[in-house]
Amino acid sequence: MRELNTDETRIAFRAESGGKTQSYICVNPYSSVAFPKNRFRRPLLNWYRENARNLPWRKTRNPYAILISEFMLQQTQVATVLSYYNRWLRRFPDFATLAHASEATVLHAWQGLGYYARARNLHATARIVVNRYGHFPRAIARIRELPGIGRYTANAIATFAFDQSVPIVEANTARVLTRLFNFQKPIDCTAGREALWKRAAVLVPKSSAGTYNSALIDLGALVCLPRQPKCEICPVKKFCRARNAETLPIKKARPPTRRLVETHALIVKQGKILLAQSVARWRGMWILPPLQTRSTTKRAVQMSIFPFTHHRITLAVYRHPAPPKIFSNQKWFEISALKNIAMPSPHRRATRHLLTAGRAARSRRQRS
Repeated sequence: MRELNTDETRIAFRAESGGKTQSYICVNPYSSVAFPKNRFRRPLLNWYRENARNLPWRKTRNPYAILISEFMLQQTQVATVLSYYNRWLRRFPDFATLAHASEATVLHAWQGLGYYARARNLHATARIVVNRYGHFPRAIARIRELPGIGRYTANAIATFAFDQSVPIVEANTARVLTRLFNFQKPIDCTAGREALWKRAAVLVPKSSAGTYNSALIDLGALVCLPRQPKCEICPVKKFCRARNAETLPIKKARPPTRRLVETHALIVKQGKILLAQSVARWRGMWILPPLQTRSTTKRAVQMSIFPFTHHRITLAVYRHPAPPKIFSNQKWFEISALKNIAMPSPHRRATRHLLTAGRAARSRRQRS
């Protein structure tokens, strides 16, 4: 008898009966092939009509607006993105406006969202769309050629802007799909990732794919939660094959978090502050001047901690006198103009705290 992969619709097994070995073929009704797609989608879409989140990017088919939302939502929570999204569209309402803006202006508008490579890629994409295409391309292959756009983002734009029948696999949908199929492969390795994308593709309807994909996202965001999933109210629970939902999806062990200490200087003179233009992590943005070594005699005037991609970074700031000469990547800025300068959030918070504390100290001395 032909051996079948357990991932196929039919599963072969042998049984002993009356002293004879007999072969049987049984049907697995929840395999990727035989899965009752229509019966699954119907209650999902009914639930979505009643429970869909009211998100501004769902009220448009404009590929530019959808692109902005997808870039912002990469590694950033929806609640954080909401205020930035509307403000961004007021400042850069279309590809042309964004393409003609300076990088400094773009980075300043993005500050607070983190992962600034997204802003640079978005800026580069806008320039390519304007200068090469004149409009946003509809073909997924073309979309994936744009800076910072991978399979998920390309498919998301294709389905939400152009209603193309393509799957999307992101954190929410991956969680739903792995539990739905009791998917036992790590989703962050190549084999597992590709297998999950294939499962996702099987379920996408030929029409109204954007609505279906939004429903699957919201099911993961509102019901099929990472911890303590609300299985009792899940509209598609009868289709779910997960034996222990909270153990899915399976992922490889995370690399250990590295702890780093970064030292910087606070240098203020006559109402101005010295900043350095970063060439590394925050390329193009202005930061407190880095120090080559950690001071062993001075005490830091400010210590703060922030996470950054498998790192836990301590930002230590030391007060320093003004140097006789400054480096080519350094510049004096009026303190009153800091709000208009692109600075990463950890440095902006530290600078704001120290300058405010300094003003308060001077005020106390003047009163005493």
